[in-house]
Amino acid sequence: MIVVIGGGPAGRLGAMHLAQAGAEVRLIEQRSIGGQCLHERCMTICALNDVARVIEYARTQKDLGILDSVPAVSYPAIRRRVCEVQEKLSSVLDAETRRAGVEVIYGAVGRLEGNRVYIDDEEVRADAVLAATGSRAAVPTIPGTDLPGVYTYQTLPAMPDLPRRMVIVGGGVVAAEFAHIFRAFGSEVEIVARHGLLADLDEKMRSAALRDLAGVGVREQTDVAGIEGDGRVRSVLLAGGEELSADTVLLATGLVPRSESLQGLRKGPDGAVVVDRRMRTSVEGVYAAGDVIGPPYLTPAARREGVVAAENILGHPTEMDYTGIPQAMSLRYDYAFATVGTDGGVTLSAPAPAGPGSFWDVAGGWAGLSQIRVDPGSGRLLGAAAAVPGASTILSYLGYLMKRGITVDDFDDIVEVHPSTDGVYGLARYASGMLKKKE
Repeated sequence: MIVVIGGGPAGRLGAMHLAQAGAEVRLIEQRSIGGQCLHERCMTICALNDVARVIEYARTQKDLGILDSVPAVSYPAIRRRVCEVQEKLSSVLDAETRRAGVEVIYGAVGRLEGNRVYIDDEEVRADAVLAATGSRAAVPTIPGTDLPGVYTYQTLPAMPDLPRRMVIVGGGVVAAEFAHIFRAFGSEVEIVARHGLLADLDEKMRSAALRDLAGVGVREQTDVAGIEGDGRVRSVLLAGGEELSADTVLLATGLVPRSESLQGLRKGPDGAVVVDRRMRTSVEGVYAAGDVIGPPYLTPAARREGVVAAENILGHPTEMDYTGIPQAMSLRYDYAFATVGTDGGVTLSAPAPAGPGSFWDVAGGWAGLSQIRVDPGSGRLLGAAAAVPGASTILSYLGYLMKRGITVDDFDDIVEVHPSTDGVYGLARYASGMLKKKE
């Protein structure tokens, strides 16, 4: 018997892989299968952002005289419908998991004490364990975070209606995504970032993202001293003494591995379970994958980690490779990027071609951005980024091809889809021509 603790992307994919190989697998999930990606993070942002984009596209077309009005948002209806779809998706994942041969147990807590496995308080036999208990929202140690009206991505579904004025604390992707959504919905939004907003992005990609956040107030290099209110949020107090009025505060201050139920394993200072490239923990026969092992906190990485753990449990030595895994952010456009080399190369950028989802934006002088980084000696594509509708799909495949060593010369043989917002293709062709001319 193999016990999998956690039914998110890492645990579910690992469990299915094991079961399909003939292993007896029991998956323990305290809530609903699908993990935070389905119920609180990725899919929630997708759902809300779909509505936000409809509103923004309508606003653009109203400004052009094509539409005569912009639709209003019913936030309670959005939340209700989001939950309905999430429940439907969860039932699909449950059926898919069981069809693979996995026994799923809901409403129980799986925990470890070294190599001893418990389901609730009952010890069970296990030949191997895959711990995939995920993460939770990090809450900063500032006064007032327990006030009504303060939310994290996990508690946001409880927000009854659109806020008039929202302050988002944080400077990462989640902060930017929710700022874009609620600004499009009509809320006044202010971001307070302790360091920089989207500071890890390439400067041109960051500038493009800030275009999508027009109308959002941004305060960088700013600490929050506390959240004020008498029975409910009233304002956010900044370290310099300034006070920002707010009826809602969203804490987008990162993630913390959820490893409290996993005792007897080596962990890092943040509670992340320490694993090697085969997903093995410090206890023989115990593997871990997904958010519980710490960054990069990406669903595709978690899925792959779960499969790598399963392969090693089955006795097939396999190592996790993070090279070329793409990352994405959803604002008015998709922002996606992947890299296979951190240093060197020549970077080329250009406006993206107009296409589905960006045609009407040309009237305002903007259709997105494309960027590549090339090794001038070999022509190998070292990195790519796009800020366009559909960028996530483009970079999914491009990340894999870069990992396989694709060069800009290889793009000479590609016949692209048209119409498309993919400007990476044209940049690669241009780079190929320039390198040949140089030779």
